[in-house]
Amino acid sequence: MIVIDKLCYQSKLRYENAGEKFAFAVITLCICVMSRSAAVAGIVLAATGILTVFYGGVPVFRYLKFLTAPLAFLLLSTVAIILNIRKTPLDLFAISVGTWYLTSSLDSCLYALQLILTALAAVSCLYFLSFTTPVPDILDVLKKLHCPKILIELMLLIYRFIFVLLETASAISMSQDCRLGNKNYRTALKSFGMMGSVLMIRAISRSNRLYDAMEARCYDGTIHVLSESRPPKKKVILAIILFDGALFLFALWRRFYL
Repeated sequence: MIVIDKLCYQSKLRYENAGEKFAFAVITLCICVMSRSAAVAGIVLAATGILTVFYGGVPVFRYLKFLTAPLAFLLLSTVAIILNIRKTPLDLFAISVGTWYLTSSLDSCLYALQLILTALAAVSCLYFLSFTTPVPDILDVLKKLHCPKILIELMLLIYRFIFVLLETASAISMSQDCRLGNKNYRTALKSFGMMGSVLMIRAISRSNRLYDAMEARCYDGTIHVLSESRPPKKKVILAIILFDGALFLFALWRRFYL
């Protein structure tokens, strides 16, 4: 089982209404991205972290490990924003390289910090939903929102095949290790290529067998998934409205009055 999937089934918020969690994550994410404010991003990052860790029961260090996963990509992507090559130096620092300067400004550093915080806050919203809500419950919410059936069924089949392919890849990798297929870099690279080709063949074979099994069970173009019905709580809905409303007003104030 994937770690995120395991954590969401063990979460203390697992049996809360999925629609409430979905609405909170999506609305908060939209406000955070559209505000373009480091302060709003910081509030969102703190709020979703508290909900996920203290109310959801996700271990702190594991949550931080997942949260820092995109950090390396964000730091590399913001280097081009922070550093500039110009003929005139900027206010923060400047390193002379011939007739040019490798330089940076305070505004560019602040903008890079804002982008990093906003991206981490957006990821934390998605982590809150992923760590507290199983995929079948999310798909049930999308179904109630009248998303296209073909899209929901594709998501369901992709989710199912992730575990099938991971199990197959694990068995192939274990078999290769037993045959010294990963004893050095060259053999490991060759084994990885062979595993990729075998996985592709087996994925196509399993998909054909799955479709035949569905046809044998009178598949009519709709995949039916059982979902547990949990009534929404008025106090939770009120809390979401108050938090997102206050966050929206704060974002407007930061954008137009500061």
